[in-house]
Amino acid sequence: MEKEQVKCLIIGSGPAGYTAAIYAGRANLSPVIYAGLQPGGQLTTTTDVENFPGYPQGIGGPELMEDLRKQAERFGADIRYGVATKADLSKQPYTITIDDEKEIEAQTLIIATGATAKYLGLDDEKKYAGMGVSACATCDGFFYRKKTVAVVGGGDTACEEAIYLAGLASKVYLIVRKPYLRASKVMQERVMNNEKIEVLFEHNAVGLYGEDGVEGVHLVKRMGEADERRYDLPVDGFFLAIGHKPNSDIFKPYLDTDETGYILTEPGTPRTKLPGVFAAGDVADPHYRQAITAAASGCMAAIEVERYLQSL
Repeated sequence: MEKEQVKCLIIGSGPAGYTAAIYAGRANLSPVIYAGLQPGGQLTTTTDVENFPGYPQGIGGPELMEDLRKQAERFGADIRYGVATKADLSKQPYTITIDDEKEIEAQTLIIATGATAKYLGLDDEKKYAGMGVSACATCDGFFYRKKTVAVVGGGDTACEEAIYLAGLASKVYLIVRKPYLRASKVMQERVMNNEKIEVLFEHNAVGLYGEDGVEGVHLVKRMGEADERRYDLPVDGFFLAIGHKPNSDIFKPYLDTDETGYILTEPGTPRTKLPGVFAAGDVADPHYRQAITAAASGCMAAIEVERYLQSL
């Protein structure tokens, strides 16, 4: 198997990975970055980004990531296509296998593999991606001011997203599969006391419809029961809030993670429990999951790499 040694290896090419590459490149660390399954990360599936500083008129997600990629390349980052398929962090240098065919031995490692939003698995979710389907209310809620939206989920995240959207939209339907909310008591009370939110218990979303974007959702009430009822609910936006899965599986044998799989770092830093291994962006962030916070943590990780290498 082909082998290569590098000083700074970055896995992932979202805002965290590219920002880490920019800072590491400017520090003359000759960073090597592997772009992963989705070069550019989740933002490449977002049409308009209006809350990233420096773009007063907004910018398309793919364009923003292309700008970050070019900036990283300008400072000498070696950006490659490939997926990390195996990791051995049991000893230094750390070994990452790319596409099951090449081993990279890295003095330092920045894990910026992100987290993948969970979807219901409907074909229509792909059909209307960027056209009314979203997994981030904070990112896309602005586009639904004074419109009607639906949120799928019954936990704290779903309730938080519904409450956030209620501050923008004229009406929010919370589609809950069970006859109760799983969210904490305080979140349940906030949802129930919000006049803009209507909770649809024992409902399943089974499809979406619309000509040039989402115009409504196909619903089934009490699916599989004798009194099952199917009907269509007109909405302008369809938000998934059923959780995220951090892309951390290959690192779990060596790093501490929470019960969901988010990599645990020292509070306020991207440092993991292993020297020279850092986690940045959504793979270590179950709370914010924003492009700007991911970019900031990528900056922090690169600075930590520089300091770590200087200490050797």
